[in-house]
Amino acid sequence: MNDTRKITEGALMTGAYLLLLLIILFTPGFIGSFFLFVLPIPFIFYSYRHGWKPGILVFTGSLIFTLLFATVFSLPITLLAGIGGLFAGGAMHKKRDPYETWAQGSIGFIIGIVSVYLITQLFMGLNWAEEIRNASQEAFSMTEGLLGSFGGGATSEEQLTSLEEQVQALPDYIPSILAMMGIVFAFISQWLSYKIINRVEGKKFYFTPFRNFNLPTSVLWYYFFAMIFTFVFAESDNIWYLAAINVYTLTGTFLVLQGFAFIFYYTHVKEKSKALPILAIAGSLLLPTILMYLVRILGIIDLGFSLRKRLETKK
Repeated sequence: MNDTRKITEGALMTGAYLLLLLIILFTPGFIGSFFLFVLPIPFIFYSYRHGWKPGILVFTGSLIFTLLFATVFSLPITLLAGIGGLFAGGAMHKKRDPYETWAQGSIGFIIGIVSVYLITQLFMGLNWAEEIRNASQEAFSMTEGLLGSFGGGATSEEQLTSLEEQVQALPDYIPSILAMMGIVFAFISQWLSYKIINRVEGKKFYFTPFRNFNLPTSVLWYYFFAMIFTFVFAESDNIWYLAAINVYTLTGTFLVLQGFAFIFYYTHVKEKSKALPILAIAGSLLLPTILMYLVRILGIIDLGFSLRKRLETKK
């Protein structure tokens, strides 16, 4: 009876996935892009209920039906949704806490995105580095034209030179970009899955308050070693340098999140105005070169010296 139920639910989830995939293929624009985040939910839901091993069978069936009823170009999308969904759903099946589930789901989605990158690069002739460079160059040209129409001074010329250098270096950060895409993809898909599972099964899945977000101390070591290696291998054509700057960028982003989480935690413990963390985020987005750097330092201090425990002790 249990096996029959698994097979029935597996067929339903496979059908639901194919329906969502067809909606994406035939619905351009914002709606189609939104359904990309919904696409992993059938895999998350099934793996949550039955575990990742039965989920692999549904994933395999979806791959086969994708090739039969969709196009070969939709195969990378199925890999992305399936692998990420299996990792996230498997973590939920094992009753991991929301942030552990997010971390495991992020790994799955990163693997899926890297698979998409390799397949499109090797078999479909899509050069991601060239596409990113061309898109960035077009954006830079538009920015340059706008500044020219308003009359740019010496400061604008310096900003344009700095911006152009960043545009030229952007393809070097493809691994970091892919990783961040996977992390964002995992968060949104997991949040949507929580909503659907809570509605269907009456569960109470939710993300705990952001103030409880806390990285493992090992991230701090990865950050410092990567920072050292960026100076040791200070050549853009060196593979070790490229690896170092990507690890440095990624871990630095995590430490920024740690810093913001500490601000939320401090506001909660000290019973300060809730506007404080909102202002910190808004200010960091407006002045990223200054405030984002300070938030990262705050995250490093919090992680390295256990500021939260000290606050609890004082309280």
